Amino acid sequence: MVFEGLSSKLQDIVRKFRGKGRVTEADIKEVMREIKLALLEADVNFKVVKDFIGVVSQKAVGQEVMESLTPGQQIIKIVHDELVNLLGGTQRKITFAPRPPTIIMMVGLQGAGKTTTSGKLASQLRKQGKNPLLAACDVYRPAAIKQLEVVGSQLNIPVYTEYETRNPVSIAGKALREAENKGYDIVIIDTAGRLHINEELMDEIKNIKSVVKPTEILLVVDAMTGQDAVNVAASFNEKLGIDGIILTKLDGDTRGGAALSVKSVTGKPIKFAGMGEKLNELEAFYPERMASRILGMGDVLSLIEKAQESIDEKKALELEKKLRTQQFTLEDFLDQMQQLKNLGPLNQIIGMIPGLSPKQLQGIDMDEKKMVHFEAIIQSMTKKERVDPSIINASRKKRIAAGSGTTIQDINNLLKRFEELKKMMKQMTDMTKVKKGKFKMPFFR
Repeated sequence: MVFEGLSSKLQDIVRKFRGKGRVTEADIKEVMREIKLALLEADVNFKVVKDFIGVVSQKAVGQEVMESLTPGQQIIKIVHDELVNLLGGTQRKITFAPRPPTIIMMVGLQGAGKTTTSGKLASQLRKQGKNPLLAACDVYRPAAIKQLEVVGSQLNIPVYTEYETRNPVSIAGKALREAENKGYDIVIIDTAGRLHINEELMDEIKNIKSVVKPTEILLVVDAMTGQDAVNVAASFNEKLGIDGIILTKLDGDTRGGAALSVKSVTGKPIKFAGMGEKLNELEAFYPERMASRILGMGDVLSLIEKAQESIDEKKALELEKKLRTQQFTLEDFLDQMQQLKNLGPLNQIIGMIPGLSPKQLQGIDMDEKKMVHFEAIIQSMTKKERVDPSIINASRKKRIAAGSGTTIQDINNLLKRFEELKKMMKQMTDMTKVKKGKFKMPFFR
């Protein structure tokens, strides 16, 4: 999970202060020391940590905090607000050209994920009503052009390619003319990965910049490289001039040093974060939401947005009706599991719920492989068995186990959980009955 190590430590630290009625300067000094160590262990740039601790300490010993009724909560708010500033302050969106097409150049080291991220970004912009064209300008990496074509095909987004020429400057210029001729309002140029110390390749990318005059230059960096990502960002910004950063593999970066350092070091905002390998797993980067996640305050807005994108409202209303009339079946259970999977990994979802974190739920079985087993079991049942599980006897279980590649114990486990869920839903339904016999089920709306 993103920031897992840092988040766990900071949540433990702020928990000590949450209920404090009075704090001393010695208390503040001690907590600042703990926060400093937590940030350094998370691979945050040393100068960034020093400046952060300096600002928080200065505000925390202010008269308003020391004399307030809830100084502990005041200090937590200061830490939260400064984390927001550290991450960039406010969300920064893509800048669109006043006259189309908007040209976006994707740059960075080889292996950072530029090609896949180019496709993800095109998909995001299409959701906003744009008509994007991808341009394959990586002529050095074997199969790079083919990879972008495959990504474009999966997303149904056109890709401009040239197999005859090996000149990326020429390809970029022709892609721009293609967009102008065919009415594409966005051109995303996927350039070759290059080391910032390779002068020849850096000159080449400067030539592409001078030819296409990009509206935005976005640097794609691998968050898992920690301080190296920050150093790369600083160097590319100095030599090329970037407008924003896309952090990839942020879901696998348990430390978070790159995300917390890169804005301060480069002065350039993080605009997007790659949260997984799937082509829909690119999120707009919201500093305030990310700071809240780090401190265990949740991220309800992102959770709602994910739910709105992934959950079928009509099906949710049908489910509510079934729960009211006690007609919830294994078929409905299967449908709910599949919709839950669309929201993303469970540990990421839990990180968005205020007051919850994977650490607090260590005792609860959250093995997503079991969800896959449950799906296979239900899909191996007949329609009649899904509607009425009470008919599933020993011989039926044997057949279902063979068909799903699971065991009879797995089937018993599923049926037990299903019955427990039905009981819980019945209790919730009973609790929401009103005197006139009507129901209110806001949980499912």
